[in-house]
Amino acid sequence: MADEIQNAAPAEGAPQDGAPQGREGRGPRGGRGRGPGGDNRGRGGRDGNRGRRDGPRDEGGEELIEKLVHINRVSKTVKGGKRFGFAALVVVGDGKGRSGFGHGKAREVPEAISKATAAAKKAMIRVPLKEGRTLHHDGAGHFGAGRVTIRTAPPGTGIIAGGPMRAIFESLGVHDVVTKSVGTSNPYNMIRATFEALGDQTSPKAVAQRRGKKIADLLGRGGAAPEVAEAEAAAVTE
Repeated sequence: MADEIQNAAPAEGAPQDGAPQGREGRGPRGGRGRGPGGDNRGRGGRDGNRGRRDGPRDEGGEELIEKLVHINRVSKTVKGGKRFGFAALVVVGDGKGRSGFGHGKAREVPEAISKATAAAKKAMIRVPLKEGRTLHHDGAGHFGAGRVTIRTAPPGTGIIAGGPMRAIFESLGVHDVVTKSVGTSNPYNMIRATFEALGDQTSPKAVAQRRGKKIADLLGRGGAAPEVAEAEAAAVTE
């Protein structure tokens, strides 16, 4: 009986004395295999989400529209040669009436863009839109040598603007507008002048609240019929 016990074959999967252990014979702490459940947490958390970015989002989780307007490269001569730096101008908006611009400087382009984007998110302003597609009234703004004019437009006009001004209206959510810029082509001055003009925009609802009147009364003073004024007043949302 003792001889039968000594000569019995080892259990399946059990390591034999003196035999090299393969990958299957490693202990629970050995090897580079996956842990229980088939996850990869034992190899530095390679679950496919490391370094992932879901796009720019503000504090409320709302998706923002980022427009890179201009990048300027500057150089500084030092003892060992030249040292380069970059300045980025970025416009950010939510496409629903909020927009802002920011400026950032860094030694690398991505870092400069990140700084400019963060500055733009902090400087966002709200502009009232008519029917969610155009401005309520015409406006003008100037900064330095830059002078811009913005005008409301009927449906189907599109964004008649170029360069930095187009980036502002696309991020703002304006679909119909006519603009004109004179005096300079400097993107910084053009953007500041455009935001000055947008800052002067007011809606009939805000004017009516400030004056203690009804929106239909203000719209009717322009010569519109009472029925038309009532319909337009009902369509005003902001």
